Amino acid sequence: MLQPAQSNTQKFPATAIPTYNPVKTVTAPLEQATIGRSVVIKGDISGAEPLFIDGQVEGTITLADHRVTIGRNGSVTADISAREVVIMGKVTGNIECSDRLDIRGEGTLVGDVVTQRISVEDGAVMSGKVQVRAQEKEKAKAAAAGA
Repeated sequence: MLQPAQSNTQKFPATAIPTYNPVKTVTAPLEQATIGRSVVIKGDISGAEPLFIDGQVEGTITLADHRVTIGRNGSVTADISAREVVIMGKVTGNIECSDRLDIRGEGTLVGDVVTQRISVEDGAVMSGKVQVRAQEKEKAKAAAAGA
């Protein structure tokens, strides 16, 4: 009446057991400097890495080859010079970007802008002049064609 229990290996051969192979990332994780909510900085900031600001900054910010991100809690009263600027908080000052400026829906900018590309989401507030200049590749083509 009683039958011996069957082995699990008969029901599920070893080759049918799924294996998990984690995905390996090819690029290094993004490293960036962070100015936290409670931090207040008065002075000039420069560096060679991306910067995330969630606190208060007064002065100038110069990160020519990197991104500056102003977080939702960030409040910046400074002129900014960077490759890319993303605004989710409040900025008062002039911005010069070698690539692009991105003002998110909750962001506010009071100041003049010089950039190659600009993106302003619905709900963003912006007051100042905007100068969109040609990309470097197009300038080089125009110079070569004119010579």
